[in-house]
Amino acid sequence: QLQASGGGSVQAGGSLRLSCAASGRSFSRYTMAWFRQAPGKEREFVAGITWTGDSSAYAPSVEVRVILSRDSAKNTVYLQMNSLKPEDTAVYYCAAVSADKRNWVSKAIYDYDYWGQGTQVTVSS
Repeated sequence: QLQASGGGSVQAGGSLRLSCAASGRSFSRYTMAWFRQAPGKEREFVAGITWTGDSSAYAPSVEVRVILSRDSAKNTVYLQMNSLKPEDTAVYYCAAVSADKRNWVSKAIYDYDYWGQGTQVTVSS
């Protein structure tokens, strides 16, 4: 089970750090990712990281503004988002897939087997 938190309302240019905490099982050997879904739009990939943490991928729209990291000891993944824009407004979801199945960062929604409940990020201009 994945629990996303850290969302909120900020002004453009602000920062937020989202957390995705795993419980019930260890996600240390899982590829982890964040997706987001804005109203009326499809869910899209934001960022992902391999279970070793030595490889990550970012959507072009966010790659210079976000940093994804993981703390395996805490079974938690963090998404630091800076210089937020109104177009970043969305519900953010964390997702996971076993590294045995995907040991690289997939940007496809269907590749992930576990999903958190989502956390709302609202950026005002």
